[in-house]
Amino acid sequence: MESFEQVKKQYTPMIYKIISSLNIYMNKDEFFQIGLIALWEAYERFDPEKGNFTNYAYTFIKGRFLTEMKQSNRHTENTCPVNEEFLDYVEDEFSLCPLEEDILLSYCQAGSLTENQTKWVLYTCLKGFNVKEIAAMEKVSLSAVKNWRTAATDKLRKAIKENKVL
Repeated sequence: MESFEQVKKQYTPMIYKIISSLNIYMNKDEFFQIGLIALWEAYERFDPEKGNFTNYAYTFIKGRFLTEMKQSNRHTENTCPVNEEFLDYVEDEFSLCPLEEDILLSYCQAGSLTENQTKWVLYTCLKGFNVKEIAAMEKVSLSAVKNWRTAATDKLRKAIKENKVL
């Protein structure tokens, strides 16, 4: 029998034909890879005494595609995309306890932070927001939030050095 490389070259058009006949238009590359794996398995399992390799390979590849499509459809039917608005109503089970917010607020007070600098600390430390997100929420420029950050970190460092915090 021929080497698999020769078989692959010879049967590649057949894989594309099966993809086309099954009207597969999404994930064509993925299905082609599945087809190549199926061709290799058919090549390994084929018994020449039982018939023609072309028919065997065609049936094997098409069967593998149908199985993959069935699994993919089942997955799609059983899952649904999450709507962003829905996430606003879901409570974050990993949200921080109020005590952590109180501790941060005490640091901000000890460092004599302004209201905006305190907002930056809370948004950054409790919510994990970046400068861009904070600017969008507060409807201010990026440079304003960066200034809050710089001033807040400077004041907090100074407060820690002077043992006002900790």
